[in-house]
Amino acid sequence: MLEWHSLEWVWPRLLWLQLLIPVVWLLLVVWRFGRKRFGKQSTASTAPSAWFRQAAKPVTQWQRFCVAATLYLCCALMLLSLARPKAVMLLPTRLDGVMLAIDSSGSMRAKDIKPSRIEVAQTIALRLIDTLPSQVKMGVVSMAGTASLVQAPTEERDDLRQAIERLSLQPGSAVGSGLIIALDALLPASGIDVKKLIEEGESARGVPNAAAAAAPLPESSASAVPSPPIASTSRKVEKLDPGSNKSQALVLITDGQGNLGPDPIKMAQIAADLGVRVYTIGVGTTQGEVLKARGMQARVKLDEDVLKRIAELTGGEYFKADSELKLDKIYQRLSMQIALKKHRQTEVTVLFALLGMLFLGGSCWLRFRQNGRLI
Repeated sequence: MLEWHSLEWVWPRLLWLQLLIPVVWLLLVVWRFGRKRFGKQSTASTAPSAWFRQAAKPVTQWQRFCVAATLYLCCALMLLSLARPKAVMLLPTRLDGVMLAIDSSGSMRAKDIKPSRIEVAQTIALRLIDTLPSQVKMGVVSMAGTASLVQAPTEERDDLRQAIERLSLQPGSAVGSGLIIALDALLPASGIDVKKLIEEGESARGVPNAAAAAAPLPESSASAVPSPPIASTSRKVEKLDPGSNKSQALVLITDGQGNLGPDPIKMAQIAADLGVRVYTIGVGTTQGEVLKARGMQARVKLDEDVLKRIAELTGGEYFKADSELKLDKIYQRLSMQIALKKHRQTEVTVLFALLGMLFLGGSCWLRFRQNGRLI
């Protein structure tokens, strides 16, 4: 797939050759007008054969236009190829694994998006399973008061669907824990010390009491809570450019609010250092909804800032699922983003020349069908 907006030219001055097309066209019109004016007729050598004279049909103005248009496109593309075009190419990449980290905290029962946030999140995950190639291994992580791996990476789509459909809402929200557990399942050889990261993250935040964990989440986002630097892995790992690992990806489906576990931004930085892209999907609306639990109530909103920051850090992309109308666009865009990768700029002169030859062949075929000859 060619990114047309990235099109450039090695020899841009040769683009002026395009002006030759209208000049030659004008000369042909003058030549034809001169032939008619002086009464010159076609000779026998250029006349169509007897068989074609019998089968010939009157040539319409539309047919003449089609021949002229295809010939014009042929000349234009051939001259463009002389300027040596180059562009960024999008080609399929070998995608080996995708982890789905799904928020199953109490705030996901909000119905500011119908039928509810958790049902929309499950629908997105199920559709994504059906969209990606069957050979891609996928796994599922559930994020509530604690995060857990509910389905290890597998190619069995039925197991994945059952794991997603079995998700149940629990108090608390540990988005950071879900990220690091999903990352460890995606890259088991990376040496991530999951236990240490989660314990240090919990001690930095402080573990809330049971009543606070059971209540809906406050409006403040997880990123607002200060967190000390955390050692990312148990052994030294060479840092990669964000998003450079094209064979692995992580999809985070949540409303963005978290009150337990390590800081999601810190965990996203670890993913960035390992080159893993994190695509975030925000479920809900920024207005939110007031939820009640155990005599307490709070307004739960979609926290886009955290999700945008995670996607930006890791080279992924943020999607907002605040209405059913946007879901189809999210499926298409997300599957394309995960399955394609950008290559460096490549010269595509051959592509332009090939298209020009195809149009030339089409023009000759149309001309031959009309008159039984090419000239």
